[in-house]
Amino acid sequence: MRLLDIRNLNIELKTNDETIKAVESANFSMKMGEVSGLIGESGSGKSLIAKALVGVLNNRWNVTADRLHFMGEDLNRMTEQKRRKIISSNIAIVYQEPRRCLDPTADIFSQMEESLPEYEFKGWFNANKVHRLKRCINLLHKVGIKDHNAVFNSYPHMLSEGVCQKIMIAMAIAKEPKLLIADEPTTALESSTSLQVIKLLKSLNQLKDMAMIFITHNLSSITSWADSINVMYCGQLIESGPTNKVLSSPKHPYTKALFDSEPDFQDHEYNIRKKLYTLKGTIPTLQHLPIGCRLGPRCPNAQKACVTMPEQVKLKGQYFRCHHPLIGDSK
Repeated sequence: MRLLDIRNLNIELKTNDETIKAVESANFSMKMGEVSGLIGESGSGKSLIAKALVGVLNNRWNVTADRLHFMGEDLNRMTEQKRRKIISSNIAIVYQEPRRCLDPTADIFSQMEESLPEYEFKGWFNANKVHRLKRCINLLHKVGIKDHNAVFNSYPHMLSEGVCQKIMIAMAIAKEPKLLIADEPTTALESSTSLQVIKLLKSLNQLKDMAMIFITHNLSSITSWADSINVMYCGQLIESGPTNKVLSSPKHPYTKALFDSEPDFQDHEYNIRKKLYTLKGTIPTLQHLPIGCRLGPRCPNAQKACVTMPEQVKLKGQYFRCHHPLIGDSK
């Protein structure tokens, strides 16, 4: 049984003048315990998919899907109350900019207490209080924060971004979810703190068998430990498949361009002053998308057929949308 199975997901933004398609015909699936990387440039729709899954988009957004299954249950065909119960118990999300996500008017201990599942605490008041304290201390120790007393009595503005991110992860894993969504968890962090957060997420996946969707635009932070990779461009999932296959033989020109734009510091002949590879042109806005293939105006392989929208194709375990896919190994 698949943990998550999404088919033909569409997310539209309703404005006064028009309806803008932010995510179009996205297909996404993953197994229990799998780490799946969701990669793409800012504004490609990565975070929208995560927010649509947990149901935090407001009424301006219209979310539809042919299939939205989680642990074998169709989230589309159940009451809002039941859906929220399943999501709150089994899915957790860690947002970027953690300090803005925490309540600035409450201390950290109060906020961590609220994240604890109620079913764990039964009995008389003092025993309940001691149990909650021990549970919060244990959660902070799990994410690498040893001085829990100083953190408990602090407010978000008194702590660094790195500590706040670890606190967010601690709150997210309090209910031991089946799926953890990490939305750009290392964007605002220093390199050393970023490595600590990634190491922490790896250990949660390995020790707790916690499935993970890691959303990022930084390839190096995910390609070494993700089981699968999904690449987004202008609201479309343009390529997905097992990490080793996508890395060694990308089928979509945009995927290859992403990999080629990364500096290879392991190459002894690499010139630090060498200009990095970039695609010509700029990303179109969602209000002015090109006809046919989204990458068409920038694609080095574009031909006449690209004026029509490519369908999703499967080839040797990889899914992609391209009329003229790359054939053979890229390395």
